Amino acid sequence: MIPVIKTDSDEASVTEAAAIMREGGVIAYPTETFYGLGADIRNEGALERLYTIKGRGFNKPISIIIGSRDDLKWFAREITPAAESLMDRFWPGGVTLLFQAAHGLSERLTAGTGKIGIRLSSNPVATLLAQNLSGAITATSANRSGEGECISAGEVVAAMGESVDAVIDGGKTQGGAGSTIVDTTVDPPVVIREGIISSSELYREIREVQKS
Repeated sequence: MIPVIKTDSDEASVTEAAAIMREGGVIAYPTETFYGLGADIRNEGALERLYTIKGRGFNKPISIIIGSRDDLKWFAREITPAAESLMDRFWPGGVTLLFQAAHGLSERLTAGTGKIGIRLSSNPVATLLAQNLSGAITATSANRSGEGECISAGEVVAAMGESVDAVIDGGKTQGGAGSTIVDTTVDPPVVIREGIISSSELYREIREVQKS
C-alpha cells in the first residue's frame, strides 16, 4: 500500500515527504488545482522515474513549483517587466509562467525547449515542499498520461497504484482545470493553455502592462 501522510501538521508531513524526495522518491501532494507529482528537480534518476510513472514522452516538458518568488532567480534566466506584473497580479495562484530556463536545469524539465514553466502555489503544502527541496519541486499532475487528474489522496491511490512512494493527504482540491500557462519569453506574453485563471483576465493585465 502507498503510505498516505496526513496533514494534521503541515510541517511534519512535509518533512517526511521531503526526505523521501531527497532519496530519489516521487510523492503526490495537493495544489490549488489538482494533486501533483513531486520529485527533486536536481535528481536525474527521479525525473526519469517521473516520466515512467506517468507514461509520458521525454518530448513533453515538466513545470515546477517554487518555494518563494525570491527562488525564481535560480531557475529563470530572464524576468521581463510583463512577467513581473503577472506575478504581482496572479502569484501565488494557478498561473504557470514560461521563462527562459537558467543554465544547468535538466533537459528532462525543459524537454530541450530552453523554457521552464514555473508557478508559486497558493497551497501551503506545495509551497513548504518546494522550500524543503532547495526551492523547487516538479508540478506535473498526479495521473497517467491520457487519464483524468486527481482531486483527492484517495483518487491518487486508486489511479497510481504503488508507483509513487507516498501521498500527502491535503483533502480535496478545487479541480475543474489546471493552471493557466503563459509564455513570457515573447512580447507581449501569450496564453498557451487556458486553465483555472481565464485568458481574458490575463490578457487584460498584459494590455495594461503594454500601455505603461
